Amino acid sequence: MTPIDDTPPGSPLSQDYQRFVQRGSRRAPQMLYVHERGYRSGTINTDALGLRYSHCAGKRFSVAERGGAARVNVLVGGSTAMGIGASSDEHTVASYLSQLTGEVWLSLAGCGLNATQELLMFLTHQHRFGQIGHVVLLSGLNTLAQETLGEVLAGSQDPQRAQAYQDFLNRFNEGVQATAPARRESLWQRLGQALAPRRVPPWPDIEALSSPDKRLIRAADSIGRTLRQWDRLLADGHTTLTFILQPLLPWCRETLPGGEQAMLAALERQPSNFDRLIGGAFDSQLHMAFFRRIKSQAEPIPCYDMNCMLGSSPAFTQDLFVDRLHFNDLGNNALAKVITAKLGLAQENHALRKVSPIKPA
Repeated sequence: MTPIDDTPPGSPLSQDYQRFVQRGSRRAPQMLYVHERGYRSGTINTDALGLRYSHCAGKRFSVAERGGAARVNVLVGGSTAMGIGASSDEHTVASYLSQLTGEVWLSLAGCGLNATQELLMFLTHQHRFGQIGHVVLLSGLNTLAQETLGEVLAGSQDPQRAQAYQDFLNRFNEGVQATAPARRESLWQRLGQALAPRRVPPWPDIEALSSPDKRLIRAADSIGRTLRQWDRLLADGHTTLTFILQPLLPWCRETLPGGEQAMLAALERQPSNFDRLIGGAFDSQLHMAFFRRIKSQAEPIPCYDMNCMLGSSPAFTQDLFVDRLHFNDLGNNALAKVITAKLGLAQENHALRKVSPIKPA
């Protein structure tokens, strides 16, 4: 694998990701939202189903292209699990898990998916997997954000405001910032814009919504119910199921490395839609209550909090986040190592586990 990218986390996300998210925004009725199928770039590539490739032992794998792997593992979640922020497909959490465990880890993740949509994604593609060893859900924050978004959309009776909120929903993309340089406009274009009335869609009045703790409770209960559905779905096989609450920068750190300080300052000046939706839940006490409720609702399914576990990484003091939600290559590597250690999946432990070997592709 190529070296870990050391791009400062304060730099913008790659234009490849921005184009990818924009092109994947086309939605068809009665179909689960997926990303652009067969997308190709130097940063991110997807298969015929719109799912990102992971790499194992020099070969690439995906849900549509699992080769001769008799047994696979599945990483489920939103954009963090998908690897938005990684310099290439080789540097996502799924690829690092493959490298660390010596087994194929497929990416079953997509930007903006909540807990229910993640389960629907699995049900849609379950027939493609064959034998599954582990299912790890690195998730949680989209469900929280969409609790707020659903309340916003349900609360507007004014058609114009409802349309503005719908436009906002269509732009909801877990914090991916526009990176394309501004196109230089002519003098006449600038004059026209200066004279024309400004049409800025109103931002939803978050203050008028229910309190953050109530939204956290609803989101935690939704996640817990869905985890129990996962458990029933996988009960007849030999698959292990694990939920890991994904990291959020304010929940992870008390002090920030220099690069993350600069990045956070930029986000404060221009917050993303996602940041606005979860902004009321940055408090660490709310975070702890959120995780405790998920764990109690999902009992006896193993649940872990990466916001607490990430501090065990030797790389924790370095710049890991590229925004509040996504990670650079070093951060993805740290996540994968913590998951591997916590679940006892390291390659050297294979001899201690009775599992089916992976056949060569």
